[in-house]
Amino acid sequence: MNPLWDYFWPSLTAGMVVGIVAGAYGFRRRRSRRNLALALGTVSSIALALLWHGPLGAADRFAAAAERGAHNALVYYEITEVKAHLHHGPLTRQVMLSGPADDFQRQELARHMGEVPGIASASWSNDGGGIPLIVEGAAVAILGFLLGLLVAYLVELRRRYNAQWNW
Repeated sequence: MNPLWDYFWPSLTAGMVVGIVAGAYGFRRRRSRRNLALALGTVSSIALALLWHGPLGAADRFAAAAERGAHNALVYYEITEVKAHLHHGPLTRQVMLSGPADDFQRQELARHMGEVPGIASASWSNDGGGIPLIVEGAAVAILGFLLGLLVAYLVELRRRYNAQWNW
């Protein structure tokens, strides 16, 4: 499981589509309309990322896949007494480990769990930490929105440049 393809790709794509549409509309209008179009586009791309995270169930699917990968890693290392689950409330990509282990096992399990795809880090304490997954998804949507704006801007520059030639 790769978090880019499984969770972030639809947010990035939705942000790019909204950025292209908002840029195509905004770069042809007056400054006040341009700012309104860009603001509505930003809000729309964040809203689509939040919709993807919650009601469409991407966060639940991501959490299940990441916890399954952590469990499979624990089974591979034959340490089935230790339990691993993602930090919830808010959902992050940090794994909380619990169970009997000595100092060496704690250190090495935390290191190995950090290498499992979809997991950013692992710890034995339940202090939370880490960036919430919903914030990461919104940031990726804004990045996609900015990339879409760049594409729309380049298309508008080409249109303006070609408009001067009226053979």
